[in-house]
Amino acid sequence: MSNLNSPIWRLIESAYGYYAPNPPQRVRDHNKPMQVLCVGLPRSGTESLQQALLMLGYDYTFHGWDMVNETPHRMNSWVALARRKYFSNPPQPISTADFDALLGHSVAVTDAAANCFAPELIAAYPDAKVVLNKRGDLDAWNASVMSNIVGVNEDWFKWLLCWFNADLWWMWHVHQRVLWPSLFKCPSYWSLREGVASGKRIQHEHAAMIRKLVPPERLLEWKIEDGWAPLCEFLGKKVPENTPFPRANDAQGFKKRIEADLDGLGLRAMLNMGLVLSLFVGAVVWLCRGGRLLPLALHLSSLQGH
Repeated sequence: MSNLNSPIWRLIESAYGYYAPNPPQRVRDHNKPMQVLCVGLPRSGTESLQQALLMLGYDYTFHGWDMVNETPHRMNSWVALARRKYFSNPPQPISTADFDALLGHSVAVTDAAANCFAPELIAAYPDAKVVLNKRGDLDAWNASVMSNIVGVNEDWFKWLLCWFNADLWWMWHVHQRVLWPSLFKCPSYWSLREGVASGKRIQHEHAAMIRKLVPPERLLEWKIEDGWAPLCEFLGKKVPENTPFPRANDAQGFKKRIEADLDGLGLRAMLNMGLVLSLFVGAVVWLCRGGRLLPLALHLSSLQGH
Protein backbone atom coordinates (compact mmCIF):
# COMPACT_ATOMS: atom_id res chain seq x y z
CA MET A 1 0.00 0.00 0.00
CA SER A 2 2.64 2.48 -1.09
CA ASN A 3 -0.04 5.13 -1.74
CA LEU A 4 -0.04 5.91 2.00
CA ASN A 5 3.69 6.57 1.72
CA SER A 6 3.15 9.58 -0.53
CA PRO A 7 4.34 13.00 0.70
CA ILE A 8 0.71 14.17 0.75
CA TRP A 9 -0.32 11.47 3.23
CA ARG A 10 2.75 12.14 5.34
CA LEU A 11 1.76 15.81 5.42
CA ILE A 12 -1.86 14.99 6.35
CA GLU A 13 -0.68 12.69 9.15
CA SER A 14 1.59 15.43 10.45
CA ALA A 15 -1.25 17.95 10.37
CA TYR A 16 -3.64 15.73 12.34
CA GLY A 17 -0.74 14.58 14.49
CA TYR A 18 -0.42 18.15 15.73
CA TYR A 19 -3.74 17.64 17.55
CA ALA A 20 -2.97 14.11 18.77
CA PRO A 21 -1.96 13.64 22.41
CA ASN A 22 1.54 12.43 23.10
CA PRO A 23 1.31 10.79 26.52
CA PRO A 24 4.42 9.36 28.18
CA GLN A 25 5.45 5.91 27.05
CA ARG A 26 4.25 3.08 29.23
CA VAL A 27 6.80 1.11 31.24
CA ARG A 28 6.18 -2.54 32.01
CA ASP A 29 6.19 -3.70 35.60
CA HIS A 30 8.57 -6.68 35.62
CA ASN A 31 6.16 -8.45 37.96
CA LYS A 32 3.48 -8.29 35.25
CA PRO A 33 4.97 -9.80 32.06
CA MET A 34 3.00 -10.33 28.89
CA GLN A 35 1.33 -13.71 29.32
CA VAL A 36 -1.25 -14.31 26.56
CA LEU A 37 -1.32 -13.32 22.88
CA CYS A 38 -4.66 -13.93 21.13
CA VAL A 39 -3.66 -13.56 17.50
CA GLY A 40 -6.82 -14.59 15.62
CA LEU A 41 -8.26 -12.35 12.92
CA PRO A 42 -11.04 -9.83 13.65
CA ARG A 43 -14.62 -11.06 14.13
CA SER A 44 -13.27 -14.26 15.72
CA GLY A 45 -14.48 -13.83 19.28
CA THR A 46 -11.83 -11.26 20.13
CA GLU A 47 -13.92 -9.24 22.60
CA SER A 48 -15.42 -12.38 24.14
CA LEU A 49 -11.85 -13.56 24.72
CA GLN A 50 -10.94 -10.23 26.28
CA GLN A 51 -13.82 -10.51 28.76
CA ALA A 52 -12.98 -14.16 29.51
CA LEU A 53 -9.32 -13.37 30.17
CA LEU A 54 -10.26 -10.50 32.46
CA MET A 55 -12.52 -12.88 34.39
CA LEU A 56 -9.58 -15.28 34.71
CA GLY A 57 -7.43 -12.55 36.24
CA TYR A 58 -5.49 -11.29 33.22
CA ASP A 59 -5.77 -7.62 34.07
CA TYR A 60 -5.35 -5.79 31.82
CA THR A 61 -6.27 -7.51 28.53
CA PHE A 62 -5.88 -5.06 25.66
CA HIS A 63 -8.38 -5.10 22.77
CA GLY A 64 -8.54 -3.23 19.47
CA TRP A 65 -11.33 -1.06 20.90
CA ASP A 66 -8.80 0.18 23.46
CA MET A 67 -6.73 1.67 20.66
CA VAL A 68 -9.49 4.16 19.93
CA ASN A 69 -11.14 4.50 23.34
CA GLU A 70 -8.30 4.79 25.85
CA THR A 71 -7.67 8.27 27.24
CA PRO A 72 -5.34 9.73 26.19
CA HIS A 73 -5.23 7.74 22.99
CA ARG A 74 -2.07 6.51 21.31
CA MET A 75 -3.50 5.91 17.84
CA ASN A 76 -0.78 7.96 16.16
CA SER A 77 1.82 5.75 17.86
CA TRP A 78 0.07 2.60 16.60
CA VAL A 79 0.11 4.06 13.08
CA ALA A 80 3.83 4.79 13.45
CA LEU A 81 4.39 1.17 14.50
CA ALA A 82 2.37 -0.07 11.51
CA ARG A 83 4.40 2.11 9.18
CA ARG A 84 7.56 0.40 10.39
CA LYS A 85 6.12 -3.02 9.59
CA TYR A 86 3.91 -2.51 6.54
CA PHE A 87 5.20 0.63 4.86
CA SER A 88 8.98 0.37 5.12
CA ASN A 89 11.16 -1.47 2.64
CA PRO A 90 12.63 -3.51 4.16
CA PRO A 91 10.36 -3.65 7.23
CA GLN A 92 11.92 -2.08 10.31
CA PRO A 93 12.24 -4.27 13.42
CA ILE A 94 9.85 -3.73 16.34
CA SER A 95 11.34 -4.45 19.74
CA THR A 96 9.87 -5.55 23.06
CA ALA A 97 10.43 -2.02 24.34
CA ASP A 98 8.44 -0.64 21.40
CA PHE A 99 5.47 -2.84 22.30
CA ASP A 100 5.83 -2.16 26.03
CA ALA A 101 5.57 1.57 25.30
CA LEU A 102 1.99 0.88 24.15
CA LEU A 103 1.09 -2.34 25.98
CA GLY A 104 3.15 -2.07 29.14
CA HIS A 105 0.03 -2.03 31.32
CA SER A 106 -1.33 -5.24 29.75
CA VAL A 107 -0.64 -8.91 30.42
CA ALA A 108 -2.75 -10.13 27.49
CA VAL A 109 -3.72 -8.73 24.10
CA THR A 110 -6.33 -9.56 21.48
CA ASP A 111 -7.84 -8.19 18.25
CA ALA A 112 -6.08 -5.60 16.06
CA ALA A 113 -2.98 -5.06 18.19
CA ALA A 114 -2.40 -8.83 18.27
CA ASN A 115 -3.39 -10.03 14.80
CA CYS A 116 -1.77 -7.15 12.88
CA PHE A 117 1.55 -7.60 14.71
CA ALA A 118 1.38 -11.33 15.48
CA PRO A 119 4.90 -12.40 14.36
CA GLU A 120 6.51 -9.41 16.05
CA LEU A 121 4.62 -9.95 19.32
CA ILE A 122 5.46 -13.67 19.34
CA ALA A 123 9.15 -12.79 18.95
CA ALA A 124 8.98 -9.94 21.48
CA TYR A 125 7.32 -12.05 24.20
CA PRO A 126 8.77 -15.57 23.80
CA ASP A 127 7.33 -16.78 27.12
CA ALA A 128 3.75 -15.73 26.38
CA LYS A 129 1.19 -18.38 25.48
CA VAL A 130 -0.51 -17.97 22.11
CA VAL A 131 -4.18 -18.47 21.36
CA LEU A 132 -5.18 -18.75 17.71
CA ASN A 133 -8.85 -17.84 18.01
CA LYS A 134 -10.87 -18.59 14.88
CA ARG A 135 -14.36 -19.29 13.60
CA GLY A 136 -15.46 -22.79 12.65
CA ASP A 137 -17.58 -21.55 9.76
CA LEU A 138 -15.26 -19.51 7.55
CA ASP A 139 -18.09 -18.44 5.25
CA ALA A 140 -19.97 -16.96 8.21
CA TRP A 141 -16.75 -15.33 9.44
CA ASN A 142 -16.05 -13.79 6.04
CA ALA A 143 -19.62 -12.49 5.81
CA SER A 144 -19.26 -10.95 9.29
CA VAL A 145 -16.07 -9.11 8.35
CA MET A 146 -17.66 -7.94 5.11
CA SER A 147 -20.84 -6.73 6.81
CA ASN A 148 -19.26 -5.06 9.82
CA ILE A 149 -15.70 -3.93 9.11
CA VAL A 150 -16.11 -3.32 5.38
CA GLY A 151 -19.55 -1.88 6.07
CA VAL A 152 -17.97 0.85 8.20
CA ASN A 153 -15.18 1.34 5.67
CA GLU A 154 -17.68 2.09 2.90
CA ASP A 155 -19.88 4.44 4.93
CA TRP A 156 -19.15 7.70 3.12
CA PHE A 157 -20.80 9.88 5.79
CA LYS A 158 -18.55 8.49 8.55
CA TRP A 159 -15.58 8.95 6.22
CA LEU A 160 -16.61 12.58 5.62
CA LEU A 161 -17.10 13.30 9.32
CA CYS A 162 -13.64 12.03 10.21
CA TRP A 163 -12.00 14.94 8.40
CA PHE A 164 -13.62 17.44 10.77
CA ASN A 165 -12.39 16.08 14.11
CA ALA A 166 -8.82 15.00 14.85
CA ASP A 167 -9.69 12.13 17.23
CA LEU A 168 -12.27 10.82 14.77
CA TRP A 169 -9.73 11.11 11.96
CA TRP A 170 -7.25 8.95 13.90
CA MET A 171 -9.99 6.41 14.68
CA TRP A 172 -10.68 6.02 10.98
CA HIS A 173 -7.04 6.18 9.96
CA VAL A 174 -5.61 3.58 12.33
CA HIS A 175 -8.13 0.85 11.50
CA GLN A 176 -9.79 1.63 8.17
CA ARG A 177 -6.81 3.03 6.28
CA VAL A 178 -3.81 1.39 7.91
CA LEU A 179 -4.32 -1.80 9.94
CA TRP A 180 -7.22 -3.65 8.29
CA PRO A 181 -6.12 -3.03 4.67
CA SER A 182 -2.59 -4.11 5.65
CA LEU A 183 -3.78 -7.25 7.46
CA PHE A 184 -5.96 -8.29 4.52
CA LYS A 185 -3.18 -7.52 2.03
CA CYS A 186 -5.21 -4.97 0.09
CA PRO A 187 -3.53 -3.32 -2.91
CA SER A 188 -4.59 0.10 -1.59
CA TYR A 189 -6.24 1.60 1.47
CA TRP A 190 -9.51 2.18 -0.40
CA SER A 191 -9.88 -1.46 -1.53
CA LEU A 192 -10.69 -3.21 1.76
CA ARG A 193 -13.60 -5.04 0.15
CA GLU A 194 -11.20 -6.54 -2.39
CA GLY A 195 -8.91 -7.82 0.36
CA VAL A 196 -11.71 -9.21 2.53
CA ALA A 197 -13.17 -10.99 -0.52
CA SER A 198 -10.07 -13.18 -0.26
CA GLY A 199 -10.52 -13.44 3.50
CA LYS A 200 -10.65 -17.23 3.68
CA ARG A 201 -7.27 -17.45 1.96
CA ILE A 202 -5.89 -14.80 4.33
CA GLN A 203 -7.29 -16.79 7.27
CA HIS A 204 -5.55 -20.00 6.12
CA GLU A 205 -2.25 -18.17 5.51
CA HIS A 206 -2.42 -16.44 8.89
CA ALA A 207 -3.09 -19.71 10.72
CA ALA A 208 -0.25 -21.46 8.86
CA MET A 209 2.15 -18.65 9.80
CA ILE A 210 1.19 -18.88 13.49
CA ARG A 211 1.62 -22.68 13.54
CA LYS A 212 5.05 -22.28 11.99
CA LEU A 213 6.15 -19.66 14.53
CA VAL A 214 4.79 -21.18 17.74
CA PRO A 215 5.71 -24.61 19.16
CA PRO A 216 2.65 -26.83 19.80
CA GLU A 217 3.01 -26.74 23.59
CA ARG A 218 2.73 -22.96 23.53
CA LEU A 219 -0.21 -22.77 21.10
CA LEU A 220 -3.96 -23.29 21.51
CA GLU A 221 -6.24 -23.28 18.48
CA TRP A 222 -9.61 -22.28 19.88
CA LYS A 223 -13.15 -21.43 18.75
CA ILE A 224 -15.70 -19.60 20.86
CA GLU A 225 -17.90 -22.72 20.75
CA ASP A 226 -15.14 -24.52 22.69
CA GLY A 227 -15.91 -22.38 25.72
CA TRP A 228 -14.00 -22.39 29.00
CA ALA A 229 -12.56 -25.90 29.28
CA PRO A 230 -9.75 -25.96 26.67
CA LEU A 231 -8.85 -22.33 27.32
CA CYS A 232 -8.57 -22.80 31.09
CA GLU A 233 -6.65 -26.05 30.73
CA PHE A 234 -4.20 -24.37 28.37
CA LEU A 235 -3.72 -21.41 30.71
CA GLY A 236 -3.62 -23.48 33.90
CA LYS A 237 -6.72 -21.81 35.34
CA LYS A 238 -9.83 -23.19 37.04
CA VAL A 239 -13.03 -23.08 35.01
CA PRO A 240 -15.30 -20.39 36.54
CA GLU A 241 -18.22 -22.08 38.27
CA ASN A 242 -21.77 -21.46 37.05
CA THR A 243 -20.49 -18.85 34.61
CA PRO A 244 -21.33 -19.07 30.92
CA PHE A 245 -18.58 -18.12 28.54
CA PRO A 246 -19.00 -14.42 27.65
CA ARG A 247 -20.45 -13.53 24.28
CA ALA A 248 -19.72 -10.00 23.13
CA ASN A 249 -19.44 -7.82 20.05
CA ASP A 250 -21.96 -9.59 17.82
CA ALA A 251 -23.19 -7.66 14.79
CA GLN A 252 -25.57 -5.54 16.88
CA GLY A 253 -22.94 -4.98 19.56
CA PHE A 254 -20.39 -3.93 16.95
CA LYS A 255 -22.77 -1.36 15.46
CA LYS A 256 -23.60 0.00 18.92
CA ARG A 257 -19.90 0.44 19.68
CA ILE A 258 -19.38 2.33 16.44
CA GLU A 259 -22.38 4.57 17.12
CA ALA A 260 -21.21 5.17 20.70
CA ASP A 261 -17.85 6.35 19.39
CA LEU A 262 -19.66 8.70 17.02
CA ASP A 263 -22.06 10.14 19.60
CA GLY A 264 -19.66 12.67 21.07
CA LEU A 265 -16.97 13.02 18.43
CA GLY A 266 -19.47 12.84 15.57
CA LEU A 267 -21.45 15.75 16.98
CA ARG A 268 -18.30 17.83 17.31
CA ALA A 269 -17.29 16.86 13.78
CA MET A 270 -20.70 17.92 12.42
CA LEU A 271 -20.41 21.27 14.20
CA ASN A 272 -16.94 21.75 12.73
CA MET A 273 -18.20 20.71 9.30
CA GLY A 274 -21.06 23.21 9.58
CA LEU A 275 -18.61 25.96 10.51
CA VAL A 276 -16.31 25.15 7.60
CA LEU A 277 -19.24 25.00 5.16
CA SER A 278 -20.56 28.33 6.47
CA LEU A 279 -17.17 29.94 5.98
CA PHE A 280 -16.92 28.43 2.50
CA VAL A 281 -20.40 29.62 1.48
CA GLY A 282 -19.66 33.05 2.92
CA ALA A 283 -16.43 33.25 0.95
CA VAL A 284 -18.19 32.21 -2.27
CA VAL A 285 -20.93 34.82 -1.75
CA TRP A 286 -18.35 37.48 -1.04
CA LEU A 287 -16.39 36.58 -4.15
CA CYS A 288 -19.53 36.54 -6.28
CA ARG A 289 -20.56 39.94 -5.00
CA GLY A 290 -17.10 41.24 -5.64
CA GLY A 291 -17.27 39.82 -9.14
CA ARG A 292 -20.45 41.80 -9.88
CA LEU A 293 -19.48 45.03 -8.16
CA LEU A 294 -15.94 45.36 -9.46
CA PRO A 295 -16.87 46.02 -13.15
CA LEU A 296 -19.49 48.59 -12.02
CA ALA A 297 -16.94 50.37 -9.85
CA LEU A 298 -14.47 50.50 -12.73
CA HIS A 299 -17.16 51.89 -15.06
CA LEU A 300 -18.11 54.65 -12.59
CA SER A 301 -14.46 55.48 -12.11
CA SER A 302 -13.98 55.88 -15.86
CA LEU A 303 -17.02 58.20 -16.09
CA GLN A 304 -15.62 60.39 -13.31
CA GLY A 305 -12.36 60.58 -15.17
CA HIS A 306 -14.15 62.16 -18.12
